[in-house]
Amino acid sequence: MIKIAIVDDKRIMRTERTRELTYSGEIEVLFTSQNGQEFLEKMKELKTSEIPEIVLMDIDMPEKNGIDTVRDAKQIYPQVEFLMLTVFDEDEKIFEAVKAGASGYLLKDESSENIITFIKQVKEFRTVPMSPAIARKALRLLCSSPQISNEPTNSSNLTPREIEVLKGMVEGLDYKEIAEKLIVSPNTVRNQISSIYQKLHVTSKVDAVKIALKNKLV
Repeated sequence: MIKIAIVDDKRIMRTERTRELTYSGEIEVLFTSQNGQEFLEKMKELKTSEIPEIVLMDIDMPEKNGIDTVRDAKQIYPQVEFLMLTVFDEDEKIFEAVKAGASGYLLKDESSENIITFIKQVKEFRTVPMSPAIARKALRLLCSSPQISNEPTNSSNLTPREIEVLKGMVEGLDYKEIAEKLIVSPNTVRNQISSIYQKLHVTSKVDAVKIALKNKLV
């Protein structure tokens, strides 16, 4: 059971999302908040054992928005992962959310089934899930950033199968979708992704994809 919290200024969104996620039997919603300030106040009252593992965080809220909340919360609770949920996909907000410490950026119209999958990915693999439309835009932003290293990366250490897995990551597929595409088990893909991270000297999907695109590995 993965313990989460939901922060959204719209009551109906908090209620419906709580009902849908709880119904799955895999998610426990510890509490909800209507804005970032209320969330931080509630967090202060919790025992260490009561702190959520993952927080679904709306971006546009009164009093304290999601990006500012994540930025402040990560200083106090670095172990907590934040998934941003929004109806927008503006470049600036994507970049600011990632810089603030968000673990993913999803559109609100994602199905609850997909959101549960994203939550499980963050919990189990520390991946950085994004809705496909946002992922494509975020990768363009990252690749055009002057902070991205132009230093070439030797791809000869990657096996042909690891290149195929990396290609799936570039296409925005999650590990289960990659497994289905390559007709292998999800555990096999997980091991291959770990190997890719090690060989490329990265710790996240975003960094791996960034290197793949920058150095034309796929």
